[in-house]
Amino acid sequence: MSFGVLFLSLLLLSVAAYWLGRRYSLSQTEGDRRQLHSMPRYYGYYVALWTALPAVFLLLLWQLLDQGLIAEMVAADLPAAIRSLPDAELHLYLNDVINLARGNITSTAADPVMQAAADHFRHLQSLSGMSLLGSIIAIVIAGAALAVRQINPDFRSRPRVEASMRWMLILSASIAIMTTVGIVLSVIFEAIRFFQMVPLTDFLFGLQWSPQVALREDQVGASGAFGIVPLLAGTMLVAFIAMLVAVPIGLMSAIYLAEFAGRHLRTWAKPLLEILAGIPTVVRYQPWRAKRRLVVPSSREAALLTRRAHSARGEAK
Repeated sequence: MSFGVLFLSLLLLSVAAYWLGRRYSLSQTEGDRRQLHSMPRYYGYYVALWTALPAVFLLLLWQLLDQGLIAEMVAADLPAAIRSLPDAELHLYLNDVINLARGNITSTAADPVMQAAADHFRHLQSLSGMSLLGSIIAIVIAGAALAVRQINPDFRSRPRVEASMRWMLILSASIAIMTTVGIVLSVIFEAIRFFQMVPLTDFLFGLQWSPQVALREDQVGASGAFGIVPLLAGTMLVAFIAMLVAVPIGLMSAIYLAEFAGRHLRTWAKPLLEILAGIPTVVRYQPWRAKRRLVVPSSREAALLTRRAHSARGEAK
């Protein structure tokens, strides 16, 4: 079962747990909400949280460790001659085994050993999927039962739900902060390594950009040129051309919407433009780029076929 299907199933089970917790809290007081410490919906939230959070944590942890553990188990059952290969070649072989198990293209022709390893990988993956499904069902049932047992008219469900949401928000913010810190440290580390090989003056004032270097000892490559001036010049040129197009259109559109557009047009056009401006350019125009990649080769092929047809007619005449 795929990750998306499991996540959607957990979402539906959480909705059912919310309904169960809400109805059970009302049944404790025969429908009189005034006897409850918290609103009925908070009892539903409490049961839903106990139903979903442990299962989601297990699902994420399983997805993080599953493929690596299966690959190690498959590698452990390979013949000694293959296990003694260098790490890069062994990883490439395991990647071919995984691709063969998933029905993808392999870099080399599949031999009986690779086919047996792919069958073993599929078997372990099937066992992992069934184990995950059984574990999630057990955790969902246990979490819902434990939460429902705690519900009574004096149970303080609202403070517990709000505390849980507070810790979830703190965790989300911490992940975002740590991700940003990790990106910054990674950039700094790679920049230090880069400037240990390339002088700072060559990078800032160099007039050539040709990063054709050997990445490994067994590769052959040029020494490379890393002058940033061509990149800055290209960036400034593209920005200047974009401003020639965007500034007049944007300025005139703003003046029209502020001074001349009717109320009905301004009501839907202004929020639409603000939403469009908030979407990153890469996301906004990616579908158009994909269509262009599909259309342009087709157009070239059509033009080539037309040219060949005209040439054939000319030869026939």
